[in-house]
Amino acid sequence: MTLSLTAASILPQDHARATLVGRIWQPGVGPVLVAVSGGALHDLSAIAPTATQLFELTDPAAAVQGALADGSAKPIAQLDVALAQSDPATQSGKLPWLLAPCDLQALKASGVTFVESLLERVIEEQARGDASKAHGIREALSVIMGDNLTGIVPGSPQAASVKEALLAQGAWSQYLEVGIGPDAEIFTKSQPMSAVGVGADIGIHPLSVWNNPEPEVVLVVNSLGQTVGATLGNDVNLRDFEGRSALLLGKAKDNNASCAIGPFIRLFDAHFGIADVRRCDLNLRVDGPEGFTMLGSSSLTKISRDPLDLVSQAAGANHQYPDGFMLFLGTMFAPTQDRMGPGQGFTHVVGDVVRIETPALGALVNRVSHSDKAPPWTFGVTALMTNLAGRGLL
Repeated sequence: MTLSLTAASILPQDHARATLVGRIWQPGVGPVLVAVSGGALHDLSAIAPTATQLFELTDPAAAVQGALADGSAKPIAQLDVALAQSDPATQSGKLPWLLAPCDLQALKASGVTFVESLLERVIEEQARGDASKAHGIREALSVIMGDNLTGIVPGSPQAASVKEALLAQGAWSQYLEVGIGPDAEIFTKSQPMSAVGVGADIGIHPLSVWNNPEPEVVLVVNSLGQTVGATLGNDVNLRDFEGRSALLLGKAKDNNASCAIGPFIRLFDAHFGIADVRRCDLNLRVDGPEGFTMLGSSSLTKISRDPLDLVSQAAGANHQYPDGFMLFLGTMFAPTQDRMGPGQGFTHVVGDVVRIETPALGALVNRVSHSDKAPPWTFGVTALMTNLAGRGLL
């Protein structure tokens, strides 16, 4: 199943006025920072050799718009050509293709930021990673928790009262602690340079039998802690691994090709800012090779912690990021639709096509593979520095 990626299918609805930046792999050259304009990809190397350095500028959007206006950002590829090459099934290796739009930034993620998905995290924990037990546990916990978590503000006196009540019933969980307690869960999703972009294969561990996509908005934060843009992400998750033990979070989250980001970063400007991020509604579609289809959604209007609060919990006096970071904001989506049989819920199969989209940020599309079969990650920080030095950009 080819992905049929086109500009019309992946760009934001108002792309003509959006300031969009990304990265492509240009054969014979290497990774190139680009801006989208008029159906073409324009080289931004004249103002910044890396995405990280672009986001350190005083006004990244103005710098990109200026480079496009004065011609210093020259067109080097057609967007539709690069998109067609971004599907591994049709990639020739001779024409440019899209990469994840970030590079040296730390890849961080927020967990349990939606009350709607909080129950599913507790279910994973109590099921010990066994999907067949999830349905019964879900029914039992729904009776115990009822409406206790509806509208609750994390860290509030009301949240503390709910904690005491659930402790008395033996229903407290480490997931509830980060879901409604004062401290957010912020973890390392993957390593700098390891994210894959639109069209690329995404990886699930070959031993996982219960896993799912996690459609999320991803914020772009520079070294000063300033949020300068946003994009889409898939925080691919292994529910069975994490359910066996929360200490397996690293193995559940960080595998080859398990972090997808793209298609482009939309920089904050006069037409798009954090208020627009707070209003984003994400739609998810999974199409399986056997004809299975799953639809889902996640709305940032229902997030329990404000996006900028999550940024401030990730970075500050106690933790710095000199190259900035990408921050997944979490998802309210936790699929329960049966796929393999009654009570089994959802899990991926190889060949699934996952589409995550929202009008303001476009669409991120990827095909599911096993992490040991997806193209291995070989181009890291050392390779990038060597490449940029060889091109005279350092």
